[in-house]
Amino acid sequence: MTPRTPEAAEALAARRDEVERLRARVCALHAELPRWNLVTWTSGNVSARVPGADLMVIKPSGVSYDDLAPADIVVCDLDGNTVEGRHRPSSDTFAHAHIYRERPDIGGVVHTHSPYATAWAARGEAVPCVITAMADEFGGDIPVGPFALIGDDAIGRGVLDTLAGHRSPAVLMRGHGVFTVGHTAAAAVKAAVMCEDAARTVHIARQAGPVERLPQEHIDALHERYRTAYGQ
Repeated sequence: MTPRTPEAAEALAARRDEVERLRARVCALHAELPRWNLVTWTSGNVSARVPGADLMVIKPSGVSYDDLAPADIVVCDLDGNTVEGRHRPSSDTFAHAHIYRERPDIGGVVHTHSPYATAWAARGEAVPCVITAMADEFGGDIPVGPFALIGDDAIGRGVLDTLAGHRSPAVLMRGHGVFTVGHTAAAAVKAAVMCEDAARTVHIARQAGPVERLPQEHIDALHERYRTAYGQ
C-alpha cells in the first residue's frame, strides 16, 4: 500500500529504520498479552508512536497472535489512515490515533479484555485503591470511562476525558474493556498487566466482605516514592 499523503511518505522514508524497529518491538510485546491472560483469540492490541513523526504502528485486525510477524504490524498516520501495511489495522485504530494526536507525551497504547478488569468495566465500577501496589502503579483508583461504540475516535475521547482527572495509566471503558497508556508501548503493556492483577486481587478480597480504601495521604506518599525512588 502506498502512503496516503506526500507528508506521510516523507515521514515514513525518513524514519524507516525506527519504524521497522518499532514494528518488531510491538510484535514482540503482543506476545505478553496472551502470556498474562489479558486477551482471548485475536482480541486486544498494542500500538506505539513513531518518535518525531505523525505516525504510529499497530496490530492488524483479526490476525492470530501465534501468526503475528513484524511485517504484519500496520503503519498509520495520526488520523487513523493506513500508511503502509499488508493488512487492515485494528478496529481500535481511530481510538489510538486520537490519544496520540491529543497527548504528545503518550508513546504507547494497549487495549485488552482481561477478565477481572473487564468484569469491573461491565459493572461500571472503578477498582478502589485498597492495596499499596495500586497506589504505586496507579496513584489511586482505576477509573471507569464512558461507554462508546467502536469504529471512530469516541473511545479515544472517553479514555482521555477520564485520564484528565486521574493519575492512573489505565481506564476501564464501561461495558468494553481496558485501555492503558504509557511513555512507551512496554510501559502501557506493564500497566495492562498490573491493572488485571489489581482487579483480580480486589475482587477476591471483596468476596470476604467490604474493602477499605487506603488513606489519600498514604496513596500520595506511596505513588511519589514509586515514581522517584523505586528500582534502578
